[in-house]
Amino acid sequence: MEFKLIIKKINDTLTPEENSIFELWYNDSQENKKYFAKVQSNYQNEIENVDLDKAWKALDGKNNPEKNKSQFYKYAVAASIALLLGTGIFYFTKPKEQIIQVVEKPKEIAPGGTRGILTLSNGKQIVLSDISAKDTIAQEGEEVTIKMDANGVITYTINPNADVLKADANSFNTLSTPTGGQYNIVLGDGTKVYLNTVSSIKYPTQFNGNQRLVELEGEAYFEVAKNKDKPFIVKSGNQSIEVLGTHFNVHAYNNELITKTTLLEGSVAITYKNQKAILKPGQQSNVSDNSNGIAIRKADTEAAIAWKNGRFKFDNADLKSVMKQLERWYGIKVEYRGDVSDVRFNGGTFMNKNLSEVLKVLELSNIKFKVEGKTIIVYP
Repeated sequence: MEFKLIIKKINDTLTPEENSIFELWYNDSQENKKYFAKVQSNYQNEIENVDLDKAWKALDGKNNPEKNKSQFYKYAVAASIALLLGTGIFYFTKPKEQIIQVVEKPKEIAPGGTRGILTLSNGKQIVLSDISAKDTIAQEGEEVTIKMDANGVITYTINPNADVLKADANSFNTLSTPTGGQYNIVLGDGTKVYLNTVSSIKYPTQFNGNQRLVELEGEAYFEVAKNKDKPFIVKSGNQSIEVLGTHFNVHAYNNELITKTTLLEGSVAITYKNQKAILKPGQQSNVSDNSNGIAIRKADTEAAIAWKNGRFKFDNADLKSVMKQLERWYGIKVEYRGDVSDVRFNGGTFMNKNLSEVLKVLELSNIKFKVEGKTIIVYP
């Protein structure tokens, strides 16, 4: 138990998450309750009279705590509080003996952000964080101008006077996001695409012909511009999605067995190998190489697009799928020690939090985490 949380509890400054962690510890045993009461008593009655110089000497071993245990304890409390105002964190590993171990605070692992790479049809790669808003990124012949708008979104503007017949039908661009990156784009037809982390979308600079075809790896949310004469098609692995104009989310990571398509409005036709199914709003299709076909179920649409709205939201999610999200967003590696197959999560938190804050939320489900650099070790 972090000594810092005990002091914050005494001063009534715990956050709701910290208070939940404290309550779990406090109610775990009578020994913990007695220990808290003793700390509270010493803190309230004696802390103002403690000599910090003597406390430091006591902690350095220059005084013998066995001579006067109550005095040593008083000094230790004061020194602990002093350190907590700096960079140290104290853990009481054996409350009865009041042994204090100093542990350096681990380096925080920061969340991802708006990061993307645009690959043009000529192979040139543009790191989008290097581009200023309202800049012209590139000119695809005389037909298409690629810009970044004031919100940092990539936009494709079709020259209304361009000769469509002269346009290069093989002119494809690819927008990709690295680990910890997300990016938004508006395609030439006005379709909005929100690209999640470790994902890519390949698309023509303008849609000629009788369909609008894009290829997706990873996850994206689509708001498709309506065009009843030109269906919009998303290909991902063995699955294709055909729409005329609608909003939907596709989760199709190569390192995950199941491809999920969640429909928010309109309708979509899912084709997988030789099978076809129609989704209605609020439904989700699941396909995988291990399944017998397209499985359709009622979806938690809020959870499906939580990432687009800057949140982690878990709807009875298994631990390993949760940790895959954290791996992609925080650039971490996860190792498991023991069987965690039956652990499920509900709830969530914001994606702009440091990893340590997210792990505290997950620990409320009786899972333990150990951080070693950028490796997270998970214990049941």
